Amino acid sequence: WILGKQHLLKTEKSKLLSDISARLWFTYRRKFSPIGGTGPSSDAGWGCMLRCGQMMLAQALICRHLGRDLNWEKQKEQPKEYQRILQCFLDRKDCCYSIHQMAQMGVGEGKSIGEWFGPNTVAQVLKKLALFDEWNSLAVYVSMDNTVVIEDIKKMCCILPLSADTAGESPPSSLNASNRSKSTSAGWPAWKPLLLIVPLRLGINQINPVYVDAFKECFKMPQSLGALGGKPNNAYYFIGFLGDELIFLDPHTTQTFVDTEENGTVDDQTFHCLQSPQRMNILNLDPSVALGFFCKEEKDFDSWCSLVQKEILKENLRMFELVQKHPSHWPPFIPPAKPEVTTTGAEFIDSTEQLEEFDLEEDFEILSV
Repeated sequence: WILGKQHLLKTEKSKLLSDISARLWFTYRRKFSPIGGTGPSSDAGWGCMLRCGQMMLAQALICRHLGRDLNWEKQKEQPKEYQRILQCFLDRKDCCYSIHQMAQMGVGEGKSIGEWFGPNTVAQVLKKLALFDEWNSLAVYVSMDNTVVIEDIKKMCCILPLSADTAGESPPSSLNASNRSKSTSAGWPAWKPLLLIVPLRLGINQINPVYVDAFKECFKMPQSLGALGGKPNNAYYFIGFLGDELIFLDPHTTQTFVDTEENGTVDDQTFHCLQSPQRMNILNLDPSVALGFFCKEEKDFDSWCSLVQKEILKENLRMFELVQKHPSHWPPFIPPAKPEVTTTGAEFIDSTEQLEEFDLEEDFEILSV
């Protein structure tokens, strides 16, 4: 299984390999402009989890604009959306999901530039960066305490179009999925594409075998974006499995920075892994992982919820919980909003006391000419 799609190994091996090489592959790079102006100009040795986060997000953007089954062939011209997605991830400070943006956003999560991230930190960073990305307009939900809350996701993803005639009205409270899709044109909620990330701890020092089947089940879901994880300080992007082996893309290769060419396109040869994929036994996985799912429409999310009910929640020891209502003991859920960045100049002065000092006339000596 690769990202929600089954391939028969005996008869479809070449199809399987081309499906894997079609995924965008991000690795360590060198010779990009220094992060923050004076920081590192390569992420070799520390950026592997950031690169895995980029791969998971890139897969979500491919699904959003081009569909899960996008084919990729060497030297073949790709749709313009593909080029635009690739440009979101170039190693430049002005690209919205670049290593520069991710490393600097990580500072707010307590990670200094050049420090290794875990799966949860990467998820939090992507959630913040997505707020500044108007083209893709993704809602990013990162679950807390192993719990996915349906009510919070619906609150975040159902967007009311701000048209004059509906601005004052409120939508009927009992909109179910069927009459909601009919009523989208009437100005009731539309759905913001959802990137759902579920950070988990599946054991103490190693993965607990009771989670193996449920973990594999996630790769079979049509909404699957795989998983972030690996071994301590060694991150991989897991995209599927074969028996008890996980199939992954490995970011631990250092390539030279690639920029846009004069015609505005990117040479994408180094962004696809053409070797046969790497595999590792699922029991060697570090227990700290993050699962990813993409729901382009509300019906995709509803069908994901029923798959989780059927496949994940049937286990005695559940990998994660799915609940309808926001838990009452949690702080209230506020959908993240883009922060307003303004500078008034006031923050450059440490305190108002400095200002008051200047008002005292004694401080000025009157010089007689």
